[in-house]
Amino acid sequence: MALKVLSALDTAKTQYYHFKAIIIAGMGLFTDAYDLFCIPPIMKLIGRIYYEKEPGSRKYEIPAFVVSLLLGLSLLGTAIGQIVFGHLGDRIGRRRVYGLSLILMVVSSIGCGFSICRTRNCVLATLGFFRFVLGIGIGGDYPLSATIMSEFANKATRGSFIAAVFSMQGFGILVSSTVTMAVCSAFKTASKALNDKTPEEADVAWRLILMFGAVPAGMTYYWRMMMPETARYTALVEQNVLQAAKDMEKVLDVSMSQIAEDYEIPPTPPSYPLFSKRFFRRHGRDLFSCATTWFLLDVVFYSSNLFQSQIYNHYLSQKESVNAYHEAFEFAKVQAIIAVCSTIPGYWATVACIDRIGRVRIQIMGFICMAIGLLAIGVPYYSTWDEDTHDTGKHVGFMLLYGLTFFFANFGPNTTTFIVPAELFPARFRSTCHGISGAAGKVGAIIGSVGFLWASQNKKEKGYPKAIGMRNSLVILAGVCLLGAVVTYFFTRETKGKSLEENENEDEINDQVLLTGRYVQSHSSITEGAAA
Repeated sequence: MALKVLSALDTAKTQYYHFKAIIIAGMGLFTDAYDLFCIPPIMKLIGRIYYEKEPGSRKYEIPAFVVSLLLGLSLLGTAIGQIVFGHLGDRIGRRRVYGLSLILMVVSSIGCGFSICRTRNCVLATLGFFRFVLGIGIGGDYPLSATIMSEFANKATRGSFIAAVFSMQGFGILVSSTVTMAVCSAFKTASKALNDKTPEEADVAWRLILMFGAVPAGMTYYWRMMMPETARYTALVEQNVLQAAKDMEKVLDVSMSQIAEDYEIPPTPPSYPLFSKRFFRRHGRDLFSCATTWFLLDVVFYSSNLFQSQIYNHYLSQKESVNAYHEAFEFAKVQAIIAVCSTIPGYWATVACIDRIGRVRIQIMGFICMAIGLLAIGVPYYSTWDEDTHDTGKHVGFMLLYGLTFFFANFGPNTTTFIVPAELFPARFRSTCHGISGAAGKVGAIIGSVGFLWASQNKKEKGYPKAIGMRNSLVILAGVCLLGAVVTYFFTRETKGKSLEENENEDEINDQVLLTGRYVQSHSSITEGAAA
């Protein structure tokens, strides 16, 4: 029979603690999105302040190499954080390192705002350093939040709960845009230099926007420290079943008599280590599918900056005709509109449907719809979308295709690749394997956001060399999406409606194994029963 405490978790009714866990776990993802999406308007402000004296078209423009380096450092830090904190989550416990990732986010968000000095090279160097550290903290939050939520959730609604944690990114995007608009409006109203295109106090505005990212993370620190260790880690990794029952009695609406075992269960040592031949024989396919699909998804998802000129040029005023606050405000406003119309609905469509449709179907559907959207944008790009950006009809069509493409990214692989690694692996490897999968994704993100940004140029301008052009880049990205659908179809296992112990595909001789939906005794128990 399965452990009573784990059965209680699998069958527990949705209750207050589940929603509390969603908010607590989701704040890390909220901070991730906040810090990622507040950077574009902030780069507008930094360009105004520190590149005001550049000649000609380079005025107010941060060089392409600097933008790419800052973005790459943040993503590299995220990849490192996912691997390191994911491994620590399995070695010393999810709860023990959960607060550390949050502290890193709070400290580095404040550090990004201070950036120590006011000379251009010093500001950019220190900003890059603190963005890297922030990335480590954010990366650490990915495997821990997903694993904690999966191990607390019941099996009927586990997908929706983990998706709800991930959907906090949508609100992070919206809040980052709202804070940016509020700060810019306040500074513009209070500014005494009305005719100055770049008021001196703009150097304070972007710092405040960055430092605000520490507020939501800091507010949840206490609640994270009050969370008990997950019952699955305590019972299956630390092998302290009694303590797991005591912890769950405090947070779930169950009595100790319902979840305590009738007899003491002796500890059993792990039968094989991580990355052993036996590990790869049992879980190699799952790790391959999770890491590969996340990598392919992030190559495409983080390439969204390719579309910025098409999206924003239609709405933004000429930078020479407005001051710094107005330019950043308009940029943030467009981001907020896209979040409300496309990003957030995509996340919550997944929350609503994932435990009915299943992870695999949603992921395949999302990849295919993204491929269709990218081909529709890419094939006629130069003849239709790039021909006249001020044609309202064309621009509406472009925005519709763009919105649908990234709606199906969120109602698709962007959410499911976060969920599935938290469900497939044994408890003692779960956080590590999620971290590895996520790190593979961030390698893809670097390729998508930096590599394709350079590759998409069809002429030499703004510091970028001539490359393969936008049409070829988008067709390649569509091919990446189709490859993701193929990998999902052939390698990703469905986890809908199953307990984590059933999903992990363990069949240790001393463990209890799930076969055809029923728990059966291990070999020794069966032998004893036959003898009786």
